[in-house]
Amino acid sequence: MSQNKTILSGIQPTGKLHFGRYFGAVENWKRLQEEYDCLYMVVNYHAMTMPFTAKALAENSWELCFNLLACGIKAENIFIQSLVPEHVELNWILNCFTGYGMLSRMTQFKDKSQQNEESGSEGFISAGLFTYPVLQAADILIYRAHYVPVGKDQEQHLELTRNIAQRFNNFAGREFFPTPEGLYTKVPKVMSTADPTRKMSASLGDKHNIDVFADDNRIRKQVRSAVTDAGGADAGAMSAGVSNLFSLLDASGNAEAHASLLADYEAGALQYADLKEAVADSLIAISREIRENLAELKKDRKAVKDQIKQSSADIRKRAQETLREAKDICGLMNVRF
Repeated sequence: MSQNKTILSGIQPTGKLHFGRYFGAVENWKRLQEEYDCLYMVVNYHAMTMPFTAKALAENSWELCFNLLACGIKAENIFIQSLVPEHVELNWILNCFTGYGMLSRMTQFKDKSQQNEESGSEGFISAGLFTYPVLQAADILIYRAHYVPVGKDQEQHLELTRNIAQRFNNFAGREFFPTPEGLYTKVPKVMSTADPTRKMSASLGDKHNIDVFADDNRIRKQVRSAVTDAGGADAGAMSAGVSNLFSLLDASGNAEAHASLLADYEAGALQYADLKEAVADSLIAISREIRENLAELKKDRKAVKDQIKQSSADIRKRAQETLREAKDICGLMNVRF
C-alpha cells in the first residue's frame, strides 16, 4: 500500500485497555502504521458526551497515550484531540452542512442515551451526544483521510461522514474533501469470557474484560474461569465460549497451539483446561512485553508527555491548513498563521 494514503482512527480515553480493544483496534493500528500515513487520536472531546470528571478525563487521556506507546504505536502518529482545536471549528462548519434528519437516524445515539440514563445521570442527555458524529466527521475530514478502520457498529457514522463530505464538495464546486472509505482489515471480535454472547467491555464490569496490563495471576485466573457453556451449542457445533477461547488463541498469534488444540477438538479429545492454559500463556506473553515497555516509558513521564505534545503540534499544522482552506471556501474571515 502507498505511504501517501492517510488513515485516521481514534480511541476514547475511557475504561481500561483490555484485550478486546487491543486485538480489535490497537494491534491493527500497529500493523497499519507500517504501510500507511497513520494518525491515531485520543478523542478526549468525544469522551465528554458521557458522564465524566475533569480529573479522570485528563488522567485517562495521558494514561492512554502511555499505553498506546507501550503497545508499539509510534509517538509521531499519536495526538490528543483537544490539542488540535481546529477540529471543533471545522465541526461547527460541518454542522451547517448536516441535516437534522441524518443525525436523528444514528442508532448509536439511542444506545448511548440508554447507557447514559443507566449510569445514574438522572436522565440528562447532552446535545453533544446527539451531534458528536459531526465532530467525528471533522476528525476524519480535517486530515483528508482516505481510509478509516471501522467495525460494523461504525459503518453508519462513516456513511454520514461521506455524505457530509459530498455536500461540502458540492458547495465548493470541487472535490475538496476525499470521501473516506472504510478499511475492513481482519480483526477478531473478542467476546467476554464471563458471557461469550457479549463483547468484551470495561463498562460491563471487571469480570467481562481482561486488562492488558493485569499481572500474570490475574490474567490466568480470569481465563481459567472462562465460560465454556459445553451444553449451550447445537449438536455438533462449537459453543460460543469455546469458540471465543480459540479466537483469543488465534489473535494472540500462537498458531502452533491453536492448530494442535483445534485438532483435539475435532477428534473429540479436547480438554478445556488445556485450551484455557494455552490462552492464558499466550495472553500473558503479550502482556509481559507491553508491561515492560510501559515501565520503561514511565521512568521519564515528562519526556513522554513532551513527545506527545510535539507530535500533536506537528499534526495540528495539517489541520490548520485544511481549516484555512475550508473557511476560505465558505467566505469566512481567516486568521493567518
